[in-house]
Amino acid sequence: MSSRTFTLASRASQLAQAQTNMTLAALEALHPHSSDASPKFTKEWLSSAGDRDQTQALYTLNSAEGKSFWTKDLEVALLDKKVDILVHAFKDVPTTLPDGCVIAGVLEREDPVDSLITRPGSEWKTLEDLPDGSVVGTSSVRRIAQLKRNYPNLQFKDCRGNIDTRLAKLDAPDSPYAAIILARAGVVRLGLGARLTSDLPPPILFHAVSQGAIGFEVRADDTEALALCQQITHRPTFLRCMAERAFLHVLEGGCSVPVGVATALDEQDYFEMTGCITALDGSEHIQRTLKEKIGTREDAEAIGARLARILIEAGAEKILQAVKDDREERNRLN
Repeated sequence: MSSRTFTLASRASQLAQAQTNMTLAALEALHPHSSDASPKFTKEWLSSAGDRDQTQALYTLNSAEGKSFWTKDLEVALLDKKVDILVHAFKDVPTTLPDGCVIAGVLEREDPVDSLITRPGSEWKTLEDLPDGSVVGTSSVRRIAQLKRNYPNLQFKDCRGNIDTRLAKLDAPDSPYAAIILARAGVVRLGLGARLTSDLPPPILFHAVSQGAIGFEVRADDTEALALCQQITHRPTFLRCMAERAFLHVLEGGCSVPVGVATALDEQDYFEMTGCITALDGSEHIQRTLKEKIGTREDAEAIGARLARILIEAGAEKILQAVKDDREERNRLN
């Protein structure tokens, strides 16, 4: 490894910075500044379209917009060689990358479960506790679609922003929300785990693809950056996320599609994956599971793609078309 200085970059949110600092610590643990020949690391914060637009509901974005809402500006800087390693909340990374960019690795995954957070001092601890008509805040159409199946008595309202912004919206005296739902991983990484009220594991909520994972993106021809990222990659997390991303890719879903997953990989490399898609109103839900032994990224991607095709054969295409039609109608009215 050369003595080159590598610039890590991410968005400027508190969570993105925390995740970048975790990545930096992992790299420096393997490559301490013990000699002039050791690689050096710096970090830089960049702005994305998702940071600049805090008002538009994610669901109304078309496929092209949704797929690059959080990453396009960072990838421009990467390809222009202004930075060397992008650190992402992996669930925000499109399944199709720009030419010249590749996924280089991933840190060990935090628990990918979704969690409920109620207002301070509230006696409500679970979704079942919430009174009829209570408003739950979330920007995820996936969560809304799945929860409408079992909690038709609740209302759901868009709630965008960074974690601290959403918590402030919940805590405001005039807040419309009785509770909000966030990914547990981000809340824990910011040291706010005490705010979590209860987890919502499958089958209550199947989580988003790659949720809870921190992924790295580099230039395809940057062999040194790729090697660095591979050194700190957690293999089980990488294989699980590659399968999940292949599943989503075949379904042609962006961040605004009601697709959920749950995966597990044991020490003998037996991999189990459940994938689902849910109609926007919760009226239809298609869910299937595959389990087999895998060993490579290609194996993981193959099982993810196969599970997606099974869902398509079972009727997922009709749900996806209904989602597309609904989004186009909302955008037309707006």
